[in-house]
Amino acid sequence: MTSGSPHQRGTAREAALARAVEDGLLGPQAPLVGLLDVDGVLAAVDALNEAFEGPAAVQHTFAAKACGLVPVLRLLAEAGMGCEVASPGELEQALAAGFTYDRLVFDSPAKTVEELEFALAHGIAINLDNFQEMARVDGLLAGREPAGPIGLRVNPQVGAGAIGAMSTATATSKFGVALRDEGAVDAVIEAFARRPWLNRLHAHVGSQGCPLPLIAQGVRAAYELAERINTELGRAQITGLDIGGGLPVNFDSEDDRPTYADYVAELRAAAPGLFDGRYALITEFGRSLLAKSGTIGSVVEYTKSAGGRRIAVTHAGAQVATRTVFMPDAWPLRVGVFDAEGRPKQGPTEIVDIAGPCCFAGDLTATGRELPAVEPGDVVALYDTGAYYFSSHFSYNSLPRPAVYGYRTDSGGQIALALVREAQSVRGVVEESGLSQANALVALCSGSTAAAPKEVTG
Repeated sequence: MTSGSPHQRGTAREAALARAVEDGLLGPQAPLVGLLDVDGVLAAVDALNEAFEGPAAVQHTFAAKACGLVPVLRLLAEAGMGCEVASPGELEQALAAGFTYDRLVFDSPAKTVEELEFALAHGIAINLDNFQEMARVDGLLAGREPAGPIGLRVNPQVGAGAIGAMSTATATSKFGVALRDEGAVDAVIEAFARRPWLNRLHAHVGSQGCPLPLIAQGVRAAYELAERINTELGRAQITGLDIGGGLPVNFDSEDDRPTYADYVAELRAAAPGLFDGRYALITEFGRSLLAKSGTIGSVVEYTKSAGGRRIAVTHAGAQVATRTVFMPDAWPLRVGVFDAEGRPKQGPTEIVDIAGPCCFAGDLTATGRELPAVEPGDVVALYDTGAYYFSSHFSYNSLPRPAVYGYRTDSGGQIALALVREAQSVRGVVEESGLSQANALVALCSGSTAAAPKEVTG
């Protein structure tokens, strides 16, 4: 069974929450959990592939930053995707998941010499960010031909979407070569003329909050620059266009909109030649592949009233929903309420704030929501959290990372669960906080060795 449609996805999600409660994966002893709908993820991959069908060769890569969990990355590798990585950690996660070097794209505005050497030695595709990095690669190659594709990231400077922090094609963005700056286009053309091995252009306008016409405008700018470079050089030097990702996710309802088909239609209208097969296309989608398939479930520990407002205190806050807590208007989440058995709650509603466990007043995942009356022991579910939420932990208050499970639904509606990441223990938190160096500063001050650290349990 696939849970790609909104109705199927919602039904599968409810069944998975109930199963997690039944199995003790979510309850008093495990008050926080992440759940990922595997069928939903695979349905999203299928929709992406279908939207790009045509004469152009396409390599779809998953933006590892959206969910750097190795089992999730392996699922996507087995589904035929590549992986876009932007740090040494993401690179190692992708390799551990089974991606081969030729299915990786290495982006980062701050690649070190060591990182570039590794990528060049293994034929990993690289998107260079600036002319200084290009000069660094010149020195590393020392006249040799690179083993893999190398591109240059350009900033078409087409403007910002609704969320400034997510908009990477503003006039002063930190990413890429700013094309509208004086002399920039000529400098880019000269760079390609001097380096026949430079064979890709990369442009990524932004992600959440960027409308499709804005994204298409940025892609068109990269396409037109590729056409100009190849024409002026008299050779088809640029053979690939990395058009990034950025399809926004609808966090307001269960509906999938816009779709990958909508995205491709916008690109075809803006740059018809993009799909004629002369350029290989590389994409870097992340959030849109996973968000709708993820749910955070938390037990309600307490309820209270303050100033006439009901408040439900849960275990899901800034540590798993960082963007929502700090930028609630830009990253709102839908909320569901379930009883202690994991059944959807019905009946009278109330206006309630959903609070997390972090020790600051703004640790709220929802404010002023009309929801079924919430009681201690109930389960609150945060929907559309499959990307950047439970996988990108913020260690505020030294709160441990929650367990994450993937689930599938069989033809009879039965749920099968698989552990994706174990819950972090309290001891694990302490070990990560420098336990093995506990004596270091005392010894530095006293000039002697301090007592051994205490044993920590939990």
